[in-house]
Amino acid sequence: MAVSVKTMASIVSFFGFVSFILGVIAENKKPAAGTPVPGKGVVTCKFPADPTVALGYLSFAFLIVSTVAGYMSLFYPYKGKSVPQGVLFKSTSFLVFFNVAVFTTGLAAAMLLWPTITEQMHLQRNVHDDLTYTCPTAKTGLLGGGAFLSLDSSLFWLVALMLADNAREDFLDEEDKGGEVASNAYVAHSVVDASA
Repeated sequence: MAVSVKTMASIVSFFGFVSFILGVIAENKKPAAGTPVPGKGVVTCKFPADPTVALGYLSFAFLIVSTVAGYMSLFYPYKGKSVPQGVLFKSTSFLVFFNVAVFTTGLAAAMLLWPTITEQMHLQRNVHDDLTYTCPTAKTGLLGGGAFLSLDSSLFWLVALMLADNAREDFLDEEDKGGEVASNAYVAHSVVDASA
């Protein structure tokens, strides 16, 4: 089965949407705080069992898959015809959306990883010498924001893919017309040579 622009757009959309859903669920399942259990000179934090860390890492993984698919889809030689990257980057709108997609991907990755890693550290390092420690969890809202940025990122990759497809078609049309002009000139030159 040949890979088409529609297929790649569906892949980017699917993985971006899954990343978004997992990030939102991770944000909703995250507990507000743990329960401090005082001991002899220490406080042990007891947190309820929740899938926040696993969902956060899964959301990040789907973001990466969506991004790699989005990036690869821009430069893939559809129908066996490759286009130089310089042709794509000559389009100002493509260049803008490509850079915005890269920026939002980085921001989404940071906003998904930061609270996920912080939450994991809170769960692993749960014994504290400070007797007034309140057992906080990762900052609220970051996972949800990262999830929305993940969705935005996949949408920007889709826009960049549409712009790349337009630039690709324009380039291939010009190349085909250039080939026709050259072959017509050759035929005309051959006719002139034959009549001489």
